[in-house]
Amino acid sequence: MDCLFCKIAAGEIPSQKVYEDDVCLAFKDIDPQAPTHVLFIPKRHIASAAAVNPENSADVAHIFEKIGPVAEELGVAEDGFRVVSNIGEAAGQSVPHLHFHLLGGRELAWPPG
Repeated sequence: MDCLFCKIAAGEIPSQKVYEDDVCLAFKDIDPQAPTHVLFIPKRHIASAAAVNPENSADVAHIFEKIGPVAEELGVAEDGFRVVSNIGEAAGQSVPHLHFHLLGGRELAWPPG
């Protein structure tokens, strides 16, 4: 499979890791949209949130169990942060591998662009 995030998860492409375990990896976004911008990905390839099913949903739940503690460690939990997942090109998903953006460290407008 020629997936950028699968290659990052496998260590074939370097990243600025923030958190890692057997199920997921969190790393700094290369084009940050906020002072804190971290991507959480499952190590197993899942195309998007639209592809979550009973066989892989535990990976997603595990990621969400880690987002809060990582946000705390990064210093954005107290003031608040946003978690976003884009599904499909029209919504801005540029890598077809499920990922969650953790954004914080500044006031985040609503609605988003």
